Amino acid sequence: MKTVVDASGAMYPNPVVLVTAGHGRHANIITVAWAGTVCGQPWMVGIGVRPATYSHGLLMQHREFVVNVPTAGQLKAVELCGSLSGRDVNKWEAAGLHPDASESISTPGIAECPVSMECRLRHTLDLGLHTLFIGEVLRTRRDPAWKLVPPPLVYMEGRYHTTATMPPR
Repeated sequence: MKTVVDASGAMYPNPVVLVTAGHGRHANIITVAWAGTVCGQPWMVGIGVRPATYSHGLLMQHREFVVNVPTAGQLKAVELCGSLSGRDVNKWEAAGLHPDASESISTPGIAECPVSMECRLRHTLDLGLHTLFIGEVLRTRRDPAWKLVPPPLVYMEGRYHTTATMPPR
């Protein structure tokens, strides 16, 4: 039998991605756990970003972004990019990550991530605490050697996990 808990719309678990926004010396990385596919033709992805973040302003200004899929081995970079502000820190240097030139937009992807989806912003929706940014996927680039091993990172109940280390329910 299920018990009542605090109201939550969080999926169990949420995928974790690293989103890049902006370009040149203003390019930034933000960790996003509110992300997912929202349309299949044309392909579109949605990301939820708080207006208070540095990346929110970059997304609004440049109207493009890259969704980068990290590996479980990049957990420290994911945590760092999700806990520091690009206003104060160069996250590329702090996380030991490198820009990877996109082919269809000006915003770079992350060289160390095996998958990068280059997106042009199509819609925004103010939802309250977050803005939903919906981007059309113009190009997906994937490392041909990449397999879904080790498992991707997920976010559940305030912590990052690999699917292999998620606590049992």
